[in-house]
Amino acid sequence: MNLYKKVGGLLYKLIYVPMNKVRFAQFGSSSIIEKHAKIDSPKRIYIGDKVLIASNAWLAAQPLTGNDNCKLIIGDGTAIGRFSHIYSTSLISIGQKVLMAEKVYISDNLHGYKNISLPIMDQLIEQQNEVFIGDESWIGENVCIVGASIGKHCVIGSNAVVTKNVPDYCVAVGIPAKVIKRYNFEQQKWQSVNALNEFI
Repeated sequence: MNLYKKVGGLLYKLIYVPMNKVRFAQFGSSSIIEKHAKIDSPKRIYIGDKVLIASNAWLAAQPLTGNDNCKLIIGDGTAIGRFSHIYSTSLISIGQKVLMAEKVYISDNLHGYKNISLPIMDQLIEQQNEVFIGDESWIGENVCIVGASIGKHCVIGSNAVVTKNVPDYCVAVGIPAKVIKRYNFEQQKWQSVNALNEFI
């Protein structure tokens, strides 16, 4: 088993890593894409150092809404969980040391649906706001983020649907996601907030 791991590790370094450096716009050192991950348009995807893309994840950066500079950027040290789906048609930028659980969905676009004479699958993709995920944040399992940004060092609770921006140092939960806590720097502790984002 140890020999198998050594041989596998050597093959990874000799074949897989150089191949990814050619395939992607950027592929940082010590980054890993596990088996069965799906990658669309890797030349538009920028992966920093020590990034983990877990098995069965799907990353895409395709200019379906007309932005030829479409990008997906993943910062150093970020970990993306199994079966997560991240699809950029303009810009999705994920910061450093972001931790994502399994089955996270992040998109800066939606299927059009307004024309009721056409099946939704036949309608054009509609561009939403660009998405930015701040450094050090934690995105829980089954979270959906569509056309909204997350600040630095935030916690997004499992199953939340984020459609509005979440400021730095906040905890947000629910459908649609709402901020329920933020860090009080004066008190140096996490504290509950009301609907106006005021400390309770």
